Order: sequence, then structure tokens, then C-alpha cells
Amino acid sequence: MRISVERMRLPDLDDVLRIERASYPTPWRPETFRYEICDNPNAHYVVARAHFPEGPVTVGYAGMWLIIDEAHITTIAVDPNYRGLKIGERLLLTLLTAATQKGACRATLEVRESNLVAQRLYLKYHFGAAGMRRGYYTDSGENAIIMWIENLHDPRLQRFMSERRRCLEEQGALARC
Repeated sequence: MRISVERMRLPDLDDVLRIERASYPTPWRPETFRYEICDNPNAHYVVARAHFPEGPVTVGYAGMWLIIDEAHITTIAVDPNYRGLKIGERLLLTLLTAATQKGACRATLEVRESNLVAQRLYLKYHFGAAGMRRGYYTDSGENAIIMWIENLHDPRLQRFMSERRRCLEEQGALARC
């Protein structure tokens, strides 16, 4: 199965909303995604597609805002049926690469305190915990850990990203590398 990552478009919304509802207890409304795709000049949103003989299937999406020299990753979600296949990593790598190419120097995100899988991925990509937003998630009152990459241009990070990109591309994002 080949995975591609492409810019999110309005025709992707039904699939994105399906994944959003399956992933989050308080999903974003369709209007929120429409605004991000069509009206927010600082937004950069992508979808991941798995390519099968019967045709492509949208299996994940991610987005960020680019403000001055910072990238703020706003969302990453993978269809529950396709988790554990490095699709989330592919989406994160795509956003960090785009942020670097568009002139961002730093990147940030919030992650649920209980989401250890996501935290491990972010640590792998050189994010560090920088603080806590208490009660950030309105559905449960759960805390969010604020994470940052302070230097997207750090040669070690760029080398790591190049190695991961090569590995994921060579093995269709399904590698156990």
C-alpha cells in the first residue's frame, strides 16, 4: 500500500470529518475546516491517502498555522483502522518540512497528557515539553502538554528528518524502521 500526502481540499471534507469524529470526543465542525482550507491565509492542511487497486482512501489529516517564524501544529488524526502504520509520522514530517521551507524557525503543539503514543512521536522529532495548559481539553478537563522545537534548522534535526523521509518513502510509510 502506497501512502501519499497532499494538500487538503474542500472535496476531502467528508472523509476528514469521518476521521475527526472517530478520533476526538469533541470534533471540529465542518465550518472550522472550511475556514482553515479556504479563508485562513496562515493555514496549511494536508490529507494522507492510502492507494489500493480499487482507488485511494483518505486515512489521515493534519494541519498547522504559520505565523511569522513559528509553526503551530493544530491537529493530526489518523483513521483508527490505519493507526500503527506510521501515517501520523508521515503527516508530522510533512508539516515540519513545509514549515521549514516556508521560513518557520520554531514549531509548537499541544498534546493530551494521556496521549503517550503521540508524545513519543513528538519527542522522537526533537519536541521538548515546555509547559502545561491545565484543563485545556473541554470534553474532559484534561491537561495539555505544550511542546516546542526551538530550532527547526538544527542540523541534527534536519539530518534525522531526511533519514526518516527516505525510510518512509522507500517502504511506503509502512516500514518498521
